[in-house]
Amino acid sequence: MNPFQKNESRETFFSPVSTEEVPPRPPSLPKKPPPKICGSNYPLSIVFIVVNEFCERFSYYGMKAVLTLYFLYFLHWNEDTSTSVYHAFNSLCYFTPILGAAIADSWLGKFKTIMYLSLVYVFGHVIKSLGALPILGGHTVHTVLSLVGLSLIALGTGGIKPCVAAFGGDQFEKKHEKERTRYFSVFYLSINAGSLISTFITPMLRGDVQCFGDDCYALAFGVPGLLMVIALVVFSMGSKMYKKMPPEGNIVTQVVKCIWFAISNRFKNRSGDIPKRQHWLDWAAEKYPTQLIRDVKTLTRILFLYIPLPMFWALLEQQGSRWTLQATKMNSNLGFVVLQPDQMQVLNPLLVLIFIPLFDLVIYPLVSKCGINFSSLRKMAVGMILACLAFAVVAVVEIKINEMAQPQPGPQEIFLQVLNLADDEVKVTVMGDENNSLFPESIKSFQKMPHYSKLHLKTKSQDFHFHLKYHNLSVYTEHSVEEKKWYSLIIREDGKSISSMMVKDAENITTNGMSAVRFVNTLHKEVNINLGTDIALNVGEDYDVSAYRTVHIGEYPAVHCKTEDDDFSLNLGLLDFGAAYLFVITNSTSQGPQVWKTEDIPANKVSIAWQLPQYVLVTAGEVMFSVTGLEFSYSQAPSSMKSVLQAAWLLTIGVGNFIVLAVAQFSGLVQWAEFILFSCLLLLVCLIFSIMGYYYVSLKSEDIQEPAEKQIPCIQENTINLEMKNTTL
Repeated sequence: MNPFQKNESRETFFSPVSTEEVPPRPPSLPKKPPPKICGSNYPLSIVFIVVNEFCERFSYYGMKAVLTLYFLYFLHWNEDTSTSVYHAFNSLCYFTPILGAAIADSWLGKFKTIMYLSLVYVFGHVIKSLGALPILGGHTVHTVLSLVGLSLIALGTGGIKPCVAAFGGDQFEKKHEKERTRYFSVFYLSINAGSLISTFITPMLRGDVQCFGDDCYALAFGVPGLLMVIALVVFSMGSKMYKKMPPEGNIVTQVVKCIWFAISNRFKNRSGDIPKRQHWLDWAAEKYPTQLIRDVKTLTRILFLYIPLPMFWALLEQQGSRWTLQATKMNSNLGFVVLQPDQMQVLNPLLVLIFIPLFDLVIYPLVSKCGINFSSLRKMAVGMILACLAFAVVAVVEIKINEMAQPQPGPQEIFLQVLNLADDEVKVTVMGDENNSLFPESIKSFQKMPHYSKLHLKTKSQDFHFHLKYHNLSVYTEHSVEEKKWYSLIIREDGKSISSMMVKDAENITTNGMSAVRFVNTLHKEVNINLGTDIALNVGEDYDVSAYRTVHIGEYPAVHCKTEDDDFSLNLGLLDFGAAYLFVITNSTSQGPQVWKTEDIPANKVSIAWQLPQYVLVTAGEVMFSVTGLEFSYSQAPSSMKSVLQAAWLLTIGVGNFIVLAVAQFSGLVQWAEFILFSCLLLLVCLIFSIMGYYYVSLKSEDIQEPAEKQIPCIQENTINLEMKNTTL
């Protein structure tokens, strides 16, 4: 979870700094004092705002938790495309807050902006949920509905991002600063509670509930959509209690206009006869007040330090994409609980809640007692180094997974396994110079092959000739194959002789740590196999081969099967994580039909617990980087520029997501090498940031001219009370 999903500053992009004289409109205050909570100084209206925030964060994080696997397994995109679209959506969520702030500050006000964009938000969830219904259209329809729904969700969540917390702050009177500070702490807890609970629950709705014979993505998206409906209803219920401030003008717009005027004015007056000015922003003095220019100068010093920051976010944001994809290739059975791959993301908000007080109350004081000057910029640099180490750990885990995974056939290669279902051994010879020594020994009846064999092709597709020697018979057979595919050559009895058939196997068939099964029916009758709720297979007679079906892992001691005149049970044994099995139904004993089991793809052996160190490292880096970063920024800038810093901070997160998108699409690296690339890039950026920080001269609080209006506390999703003091719970 990203710590800065919400813009919690009261100014949030819209501090009233304007050079245009617009007569202020009085706020639409209630005719009588707003009701309080149990006689306290807390307005009753904040209850609706806090509940709204909890439901909205549940909605957003719950939907996002299963998004990558939805792309991969429902829309059947590859890992790079799934990662790219996931981060494109994330990036859009961090660019739209500027639009939402502009609408709220310059046109509709915060209340109407929240209401209208929440409707857009809900509509996006509805479309996204419809796009996850298998019965609604085909792949193109699902893709279009998903992209339209995500675009609307990005507009909704980003648009209300700069408004909700600030709107809650507006409900307090100026004399109730203490209560307002506590409100922001409760607001912060609602954010983390929503994200923590939803990140744990929605993967369960997806993986543990079956609908239409597969993972229930429609339910996993529908429940967050329902929570957003509840958020909108609850927020609207408090309408008559709210103090609704009118639009006051957008400070971001004023800053952009000031900078643009300074640049254009300098360009117009570039003649050598015109006296130079001390600072390039001084060229805006003809139009903008001195105080605004001075504030913008201070702002640009901090924004210069923001240039390297997107690289950190590029690493942090991959928890929901690349790290989740890695978890699908690991064993999720921890002994006491079986996790879904996308549930590992819950570690981030959980560790954030642990690390914030741990760092503030224990680690930082200990470092200070050791006489080390652990400045804000140094904390941020250490946070970057921890993220580098996290990705180094990710790369090591990925290499270990690859060592235990099935190798993939390359160009002009295929993988072949031979299944001898005849009653005696068969000698198999591949005709040709390159592959004739692949099977030196005869293959016994129902012998389990240890692995697939690699065959080399001369072209992209080729006809292979096989010589099968059975007893004193020689059988020659021919089969066509294509490069980069997996095949099974099934040898069967054919009267007193034998015959063969080539079956194309599906690669990467297991999903989300589940198992995959397929059946070969040697009986002379069609068999119906019931593998559980909504999972049934019909396998035709006389060596028909079924397609793979994914099933939940576990013991299957008595799977019910039936033919047209008989019912029987098969013992499939343990179906393990990520494994693919082939079951051959035979009837060669007096005990009735039996099953012969072989493993096409071995089970995942690397435990998902090995992801814990990388989550600990990256979350520790997040707390040191994110919390400290905004606290430092706020301490160095005048209060009128704090909302602009919020905008710039969110933009760095958006740019970081765009970096991941670009690398996923264009790097062409294997996954472990991509992790190493990100780690090295952040290490280089950390070095640059450290040099920039070394030459940065921090401003003292007395050097910053603050306007008379007192500022309210600012929080972020994993930050509490970002004033010029220690973070507190």
